[in-house]
Amino acid sequence: MLLCSKEQFSHSQEKKRSPHTTEMASKRVLITGSSGLLGRDCLKAFLQDPEWDTLGLAFSRAGGNLKKVDLTDSQQLSETVRDFKPAVILHSAAERRPDIVEKEEEKTAKLNVKSTQLLCDLAKEVGAYVLFISTDYVFDGTSPPYQPSATPNPLNKYGLSKAEGERVVSQASSENVVLRVPILFGVVEKLDESAVTVLFSKVKDASKPAEMNHFERRYPTSCADLAKAIKVLADNRSKNPDLTGFFHWSGTEMMTKYDMAVAMAEVFGLPTSHIVADTKPASGAPRPFDCHLDSSRLEQLGATERTPFRTAVKDALKNCL
Repeated sequence: MLLCSKEQFSHSQEKKRSPHTTEMASKRVLITGSSGLLGRDCLKAFLQDPEWDTLGLAFSRAGGNLKKVDLTDSQQLSETVRDFKPAVILHSAAERRPDIVEKEEEKTAKLNVKSTQLLCDLAKEVGAYVLFISTDYVFDGTSPPYQPSATPNPLNKYGLSKAEGERVVSQASSENVVLRVPILFGVVEKLDESAVTVLFSKVKDASKPAEMNHFERRYPTSCADLAKAIKVLADNRSKNPDLTGFFHWSGTEMMTKYDMAVAMAEVFGLPTSHIVADTKPASGAPRPFDCHLDSSRLEQLGATERTPFRTAVKDALKNCL
C-alpha cells in the first residue's frame, strides 16, 4: 500500500537535483522506516509541503517511492546520507514489539541502538540533526504525567533499547532531538501492524470470548496526528536552532485495551458482549501501569491537533471489516 504517489516522490527528487534549491537545502529530510506505520504518515506529511525535499527509506517493504536501505549496513546507509545530505534525519525505524524484543535482544540492538549511532555519526558529518522517535516505555509508569526532563527507568528490554538509543542521540550532539510517543495506530496494511488495531481481529469474532487487558492505562495516538506534530516541530526547528533535546507527544484519551476494543466494536455496530475485561497486569514483557506524557512543550509550538479515538480508529479500520 502506497500512501504517496510516484508523481509526488518524483517531484521531490527533481527538487533535490535542481540547481535552484540552495535556499531549500535547510529543509531536506531523510525518513527511516518510511514503509512503517508511523513512517508512512510522516512521509506523506513532508511530501505534501513543497518547501521540504524528502527521501524515504525502507527495507523489507521498499519499492515504488522508497529507497531500499538496510540500516544495519553501514556502507549502504553512509552512501545514502552522504548523497542526499539531509538537514534532518527523522529516525522512526525500530523494533517496537516488547514481547519480540524480550526474545531477540541482540537483533533489536542492531536496529534500535547501533543504527542510531551510525545515523548520528553521519548526521554530524553532513551537518544534520537527528530527530529520534522514542517511546513512553522508557518510564516505569509510577509517576505520571512525565515531563520531557523526567529520568527514564524502563521495565522491559524494549524500553531499555530505546533508552539506550536516547542516550546515543543525546551524547552524539546537543543539536539532536528525542521525541517520545505512546502506543500508536493508523491506517494499516495488516491488523498486527499496531498493538491497537490487532485487537480488532478478536473484536470482529463474536463467536468466542475475547479477553482484553483492563489494567494498564494507555493513551492511543493517531499516526496521522503525530506526523503533523513532527512536521510542526521540524518547521519550527528550521527557524529556531535552539529547539533541541526532549519532547513528548501523546493522545489525551486514557484507555485500556478493553476500552479500545469496546470502542472499535461500537463504531462499527458490532456486538460487545463477548469482549471480557481482564483486570490483571498484562502477560509477557512487563508493561508500565501509566506512562502519560506531558506534551506541553510541543503544544506550545503549535502542535495541538488530536483526532478523537473513535473517529481515527474508524478511519484506520474501515478497510478491515
